[in-house]
Amino acid sequence: MNHRWARWPTLLAIFIVLFVSNLVVAHTIEVPASQKECFFEDLHAHDQMTVTYQVGGGGHLDIDFWLADPMGIAQVKHSKQSTGTAEITAKRDGRYEYCFSNVMSTIADKVVSFNVHGVMYVADDEHMAPVEKEIRRLAQGLQAVKDEQEYIVVRERVHRNTAESSNERVMWWSIIQAVLLFMVCAWQVYYLKSFFEVKRVI
Repeated sequence: MNHRWARWPTLLAIFIVLFVSNLVVAHTIEVPASQKECFFEDLHAHDQMTVTYQVGGGGHLDIDFWLADPMGIAQVKHSKQSTGTAEITAKRDGRYEYCFSNVMSTIADKVVSFNVHGVMYVADDEHMAPVEKEIRRLAQGLQAVKDEQEYIVVRERVHRNTAESSNERVMWWSIIQAVLLFMVCAWQVYYLKSFFEVKRVI
């Protein structure tokens, strides 16, 4: 009987880790040229929030990013980055805003994939049970793995698009070369044929 109940902490830990890992929010958005996309998160003091992003398509694969507190003061600011990570610890309660700006581009739209995850502040962290501390460490590790997987997926998409674009250019270049070769051959046949034509003077 005691042996059966002894398994519950382990099963509970696994369940909580899987549940916490699902709290990671992943998005893919398209930021039109000369525009920006903003999002909000409501945090309490001492809460932690992490935003990771990767530009997957458009232009030079760069984007402007900033994260501001409820007072509108920028806590993190990135300029023309293809990938980045922003980590903050909230100093006050309120709504925190983070934006992806494509204002610097007048033509190309940008495709951005990003993850948002956070850790709620617990005042008595030093009195936390060892199992709960281990759960938190596992949850943070899972979040890091999810971010890495998202980064790999985006990079694979970028490389695939580059390869497909290169293949298309090679195809069109081959077609143009074939057409030019045919035109040159036709001109040479016509030009050589003119030498053997008998010109009659009336």
